[in-house]
Amino acid sequence: MRNDLVTYWLLAWLAIGLLTAAFTDLKRRQIDNWLNAAIAAAAPIFWWSSGLDLWPGVAWQIGIAIVTFIICAGLFALRMMGGGDVKLLAALALWIRPEHFGWLVVMMSLIGAVLTVAFASWHIARRQPGRAAIPYGVAICAAALLTLADKSLPLLRGQVG
Repeated sequence: MRNDLVTYWLLAWLAIGLLTAAFTDLKRRQIDNWLNAAIAAAAPIFWWSSGLDLWPGVAWQIGIAIVTFIICAGLFALRMMGGGDVKLLAALALWIRPEHFGWLVVMMSLIGAVLTVAFASWHIARRQPGRAAIPYGVAICAAALLTLADKSLPLLRGQVG
């Protein structure tokens, strides 16, 4: 079943959640577990409203999310990624179509590189000791919002994205 009104409401809710995650990561360098859990828990409603089939659609979404979590957990173990970032990216994998998830990762990397240079420069300019704390959740959220706007919304209108 496809219900565009519910789908758009869910995407709006996701956008608000992403903005909240970006803000809290910027302010506190933390993305709350309840927010990541809510994003992940709402994905099945999104699947239903957008008419995603259980096989192979939902299976692919869950598979990509599991692979994303495993890879990002490895990066977390190497102290290259924060725990909230890992959970947020895995939760987003439940929402973003597999064919668009690679685009999200590329955009996240590009935005993250700019963010890292900016925060590292600011850190050095202020002559702060130690490593700069980069709120990478901002890059994840920005890339997710760009992906939703560029890839998901045109598909909902029946256009090819």
